[in-house]
Amino acid sequence: MPGGGTGHREDEADGPEGSGTAVGRPGRRAADGGARRTDFVQSLDRGLAVIRCFSSEHPSLTLSEVAERTGLTRAAARRVLLTLQELGYVGSSGRQFSLRPRVLALGYAYLSSFSVAQIAQPHLEDLAEELHESCSVSVLDGDDLVYVARASANRIMTIALTVGTRLPPYPTSMGRVLLAHLPESELDAHLSRTTRRRLTDHTVVDEQELRALLATVRSQGWAAVDQELEAGVRSIAVPIRDGSRKVVAAINASAHAARVPMRTLEKQFLPRLLDCARQIDSELATRLSSGARSIM
Repeated sequence: MPGGGTGHREDEADGPEGSGTAVGRPGRRAADGGARRTDFVQSLDRGLAVIRCFSSEHPSLTLSEVAERTGLTRAAARRVLLTLQELGYVGSSGRQFSLRPRVLALGYAYLSSFSVAQIAQPHLEDLAEELHESCSVSVLDGDDLVYVARASANRIMTIALTVGTRLPPYPTSMGRVLLAHLPESELDAHLSRTTRRRLTDHTVVDEQELRALLATVRSQGWAAVDQELEAGVRSIAVPIRDGSRKVVAAINASAHAARVPMRTLEKQFLPRLLDCARQIDSELATRLSSGARSIM
């Protein structure tokens, strides 16, 4: 959701699956990697960049900070901020600007039309209550993993994971499930344009090793990650599929490494995750086949 915090860690447990928001600067190439269209509206691009530059780590910013985080000139940043303020999306106190509640409507419009999030939420709540651990559903958005539904249990992460949290997919269980089911050309493009950092002593960053892990995930149908996103947190995830059996999201459960062994994740959590995913798959297929809007 707009202004949502980003993290370098996955809820793989309580929360996700990094610290500051990766601010999208104006002037980026089109989302599909191609050249910018001739009807591209730069002013809209700038407005969205300003909204995205706020986060849980930076809820209030000065004009100079907004300009620096977006790559805009101070004059351009000022015009955008004043426009957003006039429209009710931004407020100010002295030299500080911050987002106003009205900005939530932008993210809610997506969530309210996204069938997976709607269908998954009650199942996530039941699963989290059964396992006594946090459970989440995420999708890929460009090169990021984005949380679209979540049921929290015990807080074990050092960062807060909420709907809208964005994480790198490579060190997370849900991210690996989604990467593993990308077409080969899309996976190649993703790996070539993204940078992998060692977030813990366990994080896999070597491309060939990661590719081998993804092949295993694709073959076995699930992914487990042990303290790669954050020390002390492990998680396990499975895919969610639409009526055509295409993988459209992933669902996970996470736990503290000192409390839950990897074997418990595989022997006890995995069967429940698979059952929950099947229920979501079935409801999603029914909704889509009955004429509900497509999920993407």
